[in-house]
This record gives sequence, C-alpha cells and structure tokens, in this order.
Amino acid sequence: MNKLSRRDFCKSSAAGISGIIASSVAPSLYAAGANERIRVACVGYSDRFRQSLLPSFMHHNKELNFDLVAVADLWRKRLYEKARPEIEAKIGHKVDTYVSDVELYEKAKDVDAVIISTADFQHAQHAAHAVWAGKDSYCEKPLAEDMYSANMLLDAVNAKRKAGFAPGAVLQVGSQRRSGKKYMAAKDYLNSGEFGDVSYVHLTWNVNQPRRWRRPEELVKSLKESDIDWNLWLLDRDPSKYPFDPRKYLEFRLFWPFSSGIPGQWMCHQIDTVAWFMGMAYPKSAVSSGGLYQWIDGRKSFDTFTTIFEYGVSGEKGKGFQVMFQSHQHNCAGGSHTNYESPVEKYFGPNGCVDMGTGLVTNEGVEGKKFSSRALPAPKETVVTSANTGGDPLTSAHMRNWMECVRARKDPNAPIEAGYSHTVALVMSNAAARTGCKATFDEEKREVIAGGKVFRGYTQRI
Repeated sequence: MNKLSRRDFCKSSAAGISGIIASSVAPSLYAAGANERIRVACVGYSDRFRQSLLPSFMHHNKELNFDLVAVADLWRKRLYEKARPEIEAKIGHKVDTYVSDVELYEKAKDVDAVIISTADFQHAQHAAHAVWAGKDSYCEKPLAEDMYSANMLLDAVNAKRKAGFAPGAVLQVGSQRRSGKKYMAAKDYLNSGEFGDVSYVHLTWNVNQPRRWRRPEELVKSLKESDIDWNLWLLDRDPSKYPFDPRKYLEFRLFWPFSSGIPGQWMCHQIDTVAWFMGMAYPKSAVSSGGLYQWIDGRKSFDTFTTIFEYGVSGEKGKGFQVMFQSHQHNCAGGSHTNYESPVEKYFGPNGCVDMGTGLVTNEGVEGKKFSSRALPAPKETVVTSANTGGDPLTSAHMRNWMECVRARKDPNAPIEAGYSHTVALVMSNAAARTGCKATFDEEKREVIAGGKVFRGYTQRI
C-alpha cells in the first residue's frame, strides 16, 4: 500500500478521490482463503465497541479465523489505560496501539480490516480513510450526519467495486436489523403481496434515561487538549468555529454538528428498515419538530423529536405511504405491551398490521373483524435498546455476516447503499427540524434542500 499523507486524510474536498484510491490499490494483504487469518483493528475504542461489537466479534473470530491485532484512538489516556489492557485481556495476546486511524494506515503492516466506532459525524469519513487505505470495514451507524461525508464514502466504495474489491472496501454498515431473521421474514412477507398495500408506518422509540450520553464529570475534566489532536478529531469542521471542548469530545451525541442525537441514534435504525422493506431508498419529503423540554444541561441535540416522511406518490393506490417517527428521552411509555423500552414498528394497511415489536401479523384496525393474529414465520429475536448489549443476537449475526463477506469478497447485508439511504432520511429530518421548512432530496445533485437552500448544518473548514 502506498502511504497516504495526513493532508489526504484530513482534506475537506472529495475531489480527487479516484486518484487517491488508484494510488492505494495494491495486491491484497491476504488471500481470504479458509486458512488465512484476517487481521482486524479497532478504530475508536467506544462504549459501543467495548460492550457490543467486541463481544460480537469474539463470538465468531476463532471459527472464522479472524484476529484483533490493533487499536487506534485519539485520546491517549483511553488508548493506553483502557483500550490496550482491556482488549489484550479478552483477546489473549498483545495488540498494537495507534493515536489515530491516520497513523494506523501509515504504520501498520498487518491489518486487513477495521471496525469503526468513532463519533457519529466521523463514521463515513473514517470509513473512506479505510477504503483509500485498502481495508475492509464494519462501520457503526449512523453512516453520516451530512451528505458531504456520505457522498465521499459512496464514491470511494463504488470505485473499489469497479476494481473488484481488491484490496478492501467490503463495507458493512451497522444496521443490524438487516441480519435479523424476524426482519428478513417480515420483508419477504410484505414483498409477497399477501398483506396488501402499506399506507402508513408508525415508529416510536422512547427512553427515560436522565444521563443518556452524559459522562462522569471527573472524566470530562480529565480530558486536556494536549491529550488529543483536536483538529484531526474535527475532520472537515472548522476549528475556528468549533474550539476544543471536552464535553463535545466525550458527549458528542448531545451536540450538533457532531451528532443529531435522536435521529442518528434511533431513527436511522427504524427508517432503514422501512426503506429495506418497502424498496424505496429515499423519502419524498420530511417535516419535523424537535426541542429541549427536559434536559437543560448545555446540550444542543433535542430530547423530544417528531418527523413525518412521505414516500412515493400520493393519490395512486400502492404507490406511496406516510411514516411518522417520534421519540422522547424523558419517559419510556409508548413501547410494546410487555416492555416499555421496546421500540414500536408497525406497518398498517387496509388488511391489518405487521407489528415488528411482537413479531405478529394482526387484523388490528380492520372494521367489523374479531381480533386475530399469527406469528411471522421466523424465530423470535430480541432488539436490545440498552447501550450495554453484551453482543446482542442481531449485532452478533451482523458481525458474522460481515466476516463471511470479507472472505467471500462480496457485499454484506447492509452495504453502502443501506447507510446512504438512512443518511438521506436522517439529514432530511434534521434539516426540516432546524430550518422549520419541508425538506426534500435532490437525487441528481445528492443534496438535501430545505427552505430553498442546500442544508449543510455546520461550518466547513474551507
């Protein structure tokens, strides 16, 4: 692999991506044969990685001959005092450490693939770094919080596809429902035509966790600017507009433009399922409302959020439908019948309801019919809503699918298009809420428009 400069990784223009990729193409680092070990690095030692992605990886790594050999994290304290000793204790051998993904790709000689679990706004650009460096990647959701980053990664992956995935660019987006048997069964059922037309989808994801996304005050105070490369953390965000702030680094989900909060954390899972089930990649329009009504602690991300999407064409039977997503963080009521924190995902039509929370097809809402229900033809699976998932079944299945596809050199269950689709919906919902205008997506220009203007939502470096 030709070394890529720090400037290449931090550049704020996607122009020239093809040339960067072309310069990075070299013989694959591994043959991907059954007996060849695949060497993986962690990029971003987050709670999500530690509590779910790592356990999921370790459910399958010995069987599929994968090994975790390195970890990269910008915060040296976390890298050396937590990441390295904790990974080594679990994996059973020494791992290499790097203070950024840039250093990882410049210096590591034995890394074939990466698991990316950095801040929300960084996912797509960090995945693009991996593509340019010739690495496969499992990239946490949301894929991106802005169209610039999503477009950058889509272009990078498509260029590698033309090169036959050699080396790198087998990318799995962390939308783990796509590896769930219950969700696969529901998709097949809805696509079979047996249920009839879907006209409305209702999505709810409520929690009551006062310190969700907060970190202990002593931990926040312990982070010093000298401990990290703040400009590298910002990527394309303008450092003159976003000065160093340890809360933004450690509690990024509370602060736009580093995270949209509710849409990026929860809505993107459910709206991804809608696009997948219904075969419509992007909403036609979005109107939204959000605000801070309970957690007034300096955060900028909403604690209450509602958005309404229109898909397809209204006025033509079977050609369009509406989706409403709602969430609040100060009361978990509104979940399933048995578990308040279970997300609601209901697909309605004239013939009843497909309820993903219960895994049932019912005649709910059909006038004059005695209530009846039947199970979707798939094993019951649990969607874990807590951050401490310990490698839940869906994430474990999703991780395995990625590992198998790395060997097979093919797209996994949630390829770049899946992440791009939920990014469009996420950016549309955020744009509508923050401008007060209806948002649409210009597919040709690959831009979200709200109030007649392109929505970026942050100040770029150049």
